[in-house]
Amino acid sequence: MSKAKPEKKKRLRVGFFMDPIEKINLETDTTFLLMLEAQRRDHQALYFTPNDLRVENGAPMAPLAPVKVKYPNSPRESHYKLGKAKDVPLSWLDLLFHRVDPPYTIEYVTMTQILGLIPQPTVVVNRPSGVLNANEKILAMRFPEIMPPTIVTHEPARLDSFLDEAGGKMVVKPVESYGGIGVFVVEKNDTNRKVIIETATKDGTVPVIAQKFLPVHKHGDKRIILLAGEPVGAVMRMPAKSDHRANLHSGGTSKKTIITKRDLEICHAVGPWMRREGLYMAGLDIVAGHLTEINMTSPTLVKQINEAEGIKLEERIVDFCEYLSKSAKAMKK
Repeated sequence: MSKAKPEKKKRLRVGFFMDPIEKINLETDTTFLLMLEAQRRDHQALYFTPNDLRVENGAPMAPLAPVKVKYPNSPRESHYKLGKAKDVPLSWLDLLFHRVDPPYTIEYVTMTQILGLIPQPTVVVNRPSGVLNANEKILAMRFPEIMPPTIVTHEPARLDSFLDEAGGKMVVKPVESYGGIGVFVVEKNDTNRKVIIETATKDGTVPVIAQKFLPVHKHGDKRIILLAGEPVGAVMRMPAKSDHRANLHSGGTSKKTIITKRDLEICHAVGPWMRREGLYMAGLDIVAGHLTEINMTSPTLVKQINEAEGIKLEERIVDFCEYLSKSAKAMKK
């Protein structure tokens, strides 16, 4: 009796909606790893940017360019090669990775709303409705019991009083930004504190987030990747001696870490809600046992997790996204 042949996986049309590929940092970019993995599986990888996106008669459209990627062997060698773009409805895709970086501006909101018009069975990761319902700086505030004391306000006087409540030291950061940009540490005895608060809020006209300061230099800033609401990898970021920010964009470094019992409590508090909202791939930031942010627009640090743990996390991510695509097609039938 002959053995049954294993089922051959279908080649998928996989879109990558992202910032300009020529500007990505290969040392930190997670989208590049996902492209490499899709390519390794012989899926058709297709590239486009926010400037390519439009809607015609209710259908999201874009010129999609076939893309081949690799780590270059020399500085002169390119990391990508684009084919001839084909203008198509985005419903032609089987799977679409929405990987455009913040800031979370009105332009970002508009393009995410457009992606939300794509009908099933095309799967968008992360789900546009979930992204629109969850500014990533505000999202963590759904879970105040696992956060440090935190407020969102545009009022300088309220920020000044919160500084007392926070023990005389707080972090102030923009609502819409990313990568440590515009983040201040404010102390009660700093003669510049009022100027910092006025600058951050643009004289009380723009809301900011203020959190009780947690000693990042002592504890580090842990990034945990959630996939379908479950933790699949982690890495610790440490700030440079001359900076309070642990973001790699700001000069921080990464090192191996473990997922503790407290980390699991945080993941299990957040995970079910993320899964329901279709925020399948997310990055939790945890300092001293407290959730500080949830990154779900274009969570990164997969390369650093791979290096620390000796794994290829992108394989697990693409496995899951293939499953989502297969499930969506089965439901459509």
